[in-house]
Amino acid sequence: MRTEEAIRLVATARGAADLFGTDAPARRYRELVTALHPDRLGAVDPGVRAAASDALMTVTARWRGGRGTRLGDYTLRRIAYAGDLADLYDAGRDRLLKLPRDPADNDLMAREARALRRIADRGDPRHLPYVPRLIDHLPARDPATGAERLVNVVAAAPGLRSLDEVRRAYPDGVDPRDAAWMWRRLLVALGLAHRAGVVHGAVLPRHVLIEPDAHGVVLVDWCLSTEPGATIPALVPGHEEWYPAEVAARRPAGPGTDLAMAARCMTWLMADRAPRELRAFAAGCRRPGLAARPDDAWRLLRELDEVLDGLYGPRTFRPFTLNP
Repeated sequence: MRTEEAIRLVATARGAADLFGTDAPARRYRELVTALHPDRLGAVDPGVRAAASDALMTVTARWRGGRGTRLGDYTLRRIAYAGDLADLYDAGRDRLLKLPRDPADNDLMAREARALRRIADRGDPRHLPYVPRLIDHLPARDPATGAERLVNVVAAAPGLRSLDEVRRAYPDGVDPRDAAWMWRRLLVALGLAHRAGVVHGAVLPRHVLIEPDAHGVVLVDWCLSTEPGATIPALVPGHEEWYPAEVAARRPAGPGTDLAMAARCMTWLMADRAPRELRAFAAGCRRPGLAARPDDAWRLLRELDEVLDGLYGPRTFRPFTLNP
């Protein structure tokens, strides 16, 4: 079934019977979800994508017989974000419910829950806003297939934008003075996690979210996290070149793995605007061997501050604009 056909069917259906039929309703439900899912749409008109998202929520709501999709105590209103392996639904009350698309990824959802709990238990409370707050971790059974998925519920924060969005807004590169506060706060997030015994394992632009006005940073998607000395379970498809060599080779990872990826994010963000001193600093974070790289985010933050002070003098607040 094509996306446009599915959208028309949802728009004209007067109820669940019109939508799913009576001969094979579960099969029709799966066909509609496949046709409307954001990951299946590719490059389409934004209006079509929005209509498909609304239609998908109507399909799931009618399939479960309510005004919204129910999972335990949560009502899912719409897909807020489409992640690497899961969709994040608006669950109301400033909460997002993360539902994996494939039950085979349940182990990765468990990794994320374990990492966020460990950081919350062991981390400095002053820095906990730099990572998502885990509210719940629960199983959910798909009524169409019977498959059980593990879902994570996290607190939502308004106004966050990914570094991917930032770079699209600044195609020639972000001013290094603006990139500086993003880099500093990203190192705080990593320092928090590493002191708690967690390696993120996927520090990519899509996973680094900023709050432009308040200069906040939140590092999200901890599904590929691990302990220092263990291997990263997988690479995010399409981003293989972003990873240090130890990840693809299935060798032990450590804090230096995250710090190398963070440096790659920031030099990519600044593009040709990065001064020589910051390029050299990033190169030191990205040495080929893990043992040759920095492995302490807090010490690295102090070193970055020395570089920035030499370049720009004492820190001052610079308003940062990112258009909607």
